[in-house]
Amino acid sequence: MGIVSPGFQGRPRSGGPALPPGQYLTEDFPVLSAGPTPRVPLDSWAFAITTESGEEHRWSWAELMALPSETPTVDIHCVTRWSKLNTTWQGVSLDTLMADVETAADYALAHSYGGYTTNLPLEDLLDGRAWVAYRFDGEDLAPEHGGPARLLVPHLYFWKSAKWVRGIELKLMDEPGFWETAGYHDYGDPWREQRYQGD
Repeated sequence: MGIVSPGFQGRPRSGGPALPPGQYLTEDFPVLSAGPTPRVPLDSWAFAITTESGEEHRWSWAELMALPSETPTVDIHCVTRWSKLNTTWQGVSLDTLMADVETAADYALAHSYGGYTTNLPLEDLLDGRAWVAYRFDGEDLAPEHGGPARLLVPHLYFWKSAKWVRGIELKLMDEPGFWETAGYHDYGDPWREQRYQGD
């Protein structure tokens, strides 16, 4: 996977009741990546949901843009302890993408251009809790923040919101991703401070 960027160290500050424990507020949007930033041309970009039986549901960039979009305003929380409140995104809900997908899976493994993976319970991607996001704060999503599109799962630590997302693999059994294999928590709830295995 290449080089892992250094951990972001912030200044602890009181952030009020909207912050999970151990977090501090930032106005910036720090960039943390495992490896180099992929540059994915829109004419070759694709997103696929693959079921546990191997059935693939696939969208080109144009097909994704033709789907109904939503503009969630959410708080995001990084495992390196920064939080950014009231961030505004635009993207397609996973509920929309999963509408015609038949599956018995309970788990998902997100795959990114560049090889990154992260695991999530499938239920955490549904019911208005996750998006394939392609705009941030009214602008196209910059490559360093995961553009052209990233997974957005704001109720979990931000490493679960896979940058440069290219697909979701549905699975019957949980399979750890990149950071989870390296000792990060399998679930990553910021309100329970689930940073590392055993938290």
